[in-house]
Amino acid sequence: MTAASDSSAFSIATMPFSRQGAWFGISPITAQGRQEEDLHLVSHQSGMHPVLRLTPRLPVSAHRAETDWHATPSRLVWQGDGGQVSLAYETADTVRLRGEHLDLAITPAAGDLTPFAGTYFYRDPVDGSHVFTSYETGRRYRITLLTGAVSRTCGTEELGDAARGLVLSGAEGWEAVVEEIDSARAPYSACLDFESVAARTSADFRDFADAVVRVPAGAAPAAELAAYVLWSATVRPAGLLGRSAVLMSKHWMDKVWSWDHCFNALALAPSLPALAWDQFQLPFDHQDESGALPDSVTHSEVLYNFVKPPVHGWALRRLRESLPGRPARGELRRTYRRLERWTAFWLTARTASGERLPHYQHGNDSGWDNATTFDTRRVLITADLAAFLVLQLAELAELGREVGENEAADRHLRTAQSLQDALLEQLWTGDGFCARTPRTGELSTSRSLLDLMPIVLGDRLPPDVGARLAERIASHLTPFGLATEHPDSPRYAPDGYWRGPVWAPATLLVEDGLRRAGHVELADEVSRRFLSLCETSGFAENFDALSGEGQRDRAYTWTASAYLLLAHARHERATAPDTEGARGSARA
Repeated sequence: MTAASDSSAFSIATMPFSRQGAWFGISPITAQGRQEEDLHLVSHQSGMHPVLRLTPRLPVSAHRAETDWHATPSRLVWQGDGGQVSLAYETADTVRLRGEHLDLAITPAAGDLTPFAGTYFYRDPVDGSHVFTSYETGRRYRITLLTGAVSRTCGTEELGDAARGLVLSGAEGWEAVVEEIDSARAPYSACLDFESVAARTSADFRDFADAVVRVPAGAAPAAELAAYVLWSATVRPAGLLGRSAVLMSKHWMDKVWSWDHCFNALALAPSLPALAWDQFQLPFDHQDESGALPDSVTHSEVLYNFVKPPVHGWALRRLRESLPGRPARGELRRTYRRLERWTAFWLTARTASGERLPHYQHGNDSGWDNATTFDTRRVLITADLAAFLVLQLAELAELGREVGENEAADRHLRTAQSLQDALLEQLWTGDGFCARTPRTGELSTSRSLLDLMPIVLGDRLPPDVGARLAERIASHLTPFGLATEHPDSPRYAPDGYWRGPVWAPATLLVEDGLRRAGHVELADEVSRRFLSLCETSGFAENFDALSGEGQRDRAYTWTASAYLLLAHARHERATAPDTEGARGSARA
């Protein structure tokens, strides 16, 4: 494998500058889809909050300097008007700043400035630092001058809407540090110079990238950038997250949703098993008394108003196959109990009296929030849910035997078979799967890819069913990947969220199911088109299925993880001594 490099730049207009462990990043994106003229320090504790505005200025002037942004994983630079300002992370909560022939104004981000909201600014008489206190994040942002001068301050100890902030400057250049702190911290003392700080961060990223990029650069040209997306979106344990967590993004999708985490766990598993295991377990740490997982978890919030689909059995099997070592028996037993309770939730709390199949209460529960499957009814028995539970029960049975729960394992297998029988008897039409309303029994169909998701059952499907699903899946394949709503559907929408765009999780699940069902050529084509899409359009939350344009949040971790997983699998198939044998093994 080629060693990862820190040399390639990325666009900070779409991807925040941050580092592993940090709860804040530097970005022009300050709200959902809104890009500012200046870069901001944006916190992700207590939600997404822009805290500080960073504005380069001409020396000894109030005029804004015209600069361009340049970013690599270790360094962010404003450059123009004959000078530059550089920023690098020293630690997860500390950034170093250095200016040459440009000043830098640091002011509160735009927003309410009142005695009870916004940002308060004062000079600390203990160490002489300047401190911004953010009401929204509950943290302080301490600025300590290392060289040069604070040429101007305003609004010190003011309340209300008074302007406040400072300007860093120096004829021979200047340096400063910004720390995110709680109540207090010892005065800052620099141990390394700026270049050494940037070099250490570069080495940290190279170590991470070398671990997760397991293919030569030429075989997956976007792999290093995918590694950066994962590395920079990882936060240290804090608040309600008791483990290191890979957020979906350090834009506005700054949470862990209870199916997104599975894909990140899989991408990390072979080389960073402890971090991968933590990703899988994060939502289970907040499992409620009914066995349900929360919809999402983040620093200061756990939401239970919806759930997410039970892809966890499918994911756990792949995760255990990818981990370099076997988890301790006690950890496996705890995981078995957690997965068993999650499965029981669907078979009791979400299965109506007299029904054999469970239901969703809303499209959000499926993860496909607004898929056309749910246009007629929201409370719905769908084929994807039953298929996921069949796989989850099969994994429970296997895991149960490993931890000595043989009787329960037999019961899980019987339940899995019963669910699969009901799926085929009640929802298979001969041409595809339909959905059914549990109260009335009314059947409905759509042209959503979600209705074809039972392909995840792979070789468990009757061959004729698998063949028909593969045929219909192929009709969803555009030059850029699998459209989540058929492009010929009158309900198709280019930027319709789950009503058309290409999504990473759907791609990965369908590709895996096709391969295990024996439809290898189609699986290869699905993989090839998605990899090409990411290499052209980056790691967006989703993509226009007809143009390939990245949409919504443009730095999404499960997209990066899907790219790494598919790229590695393709490389393994290409380099296997017996390609056909390798394909057969993948289907087993």
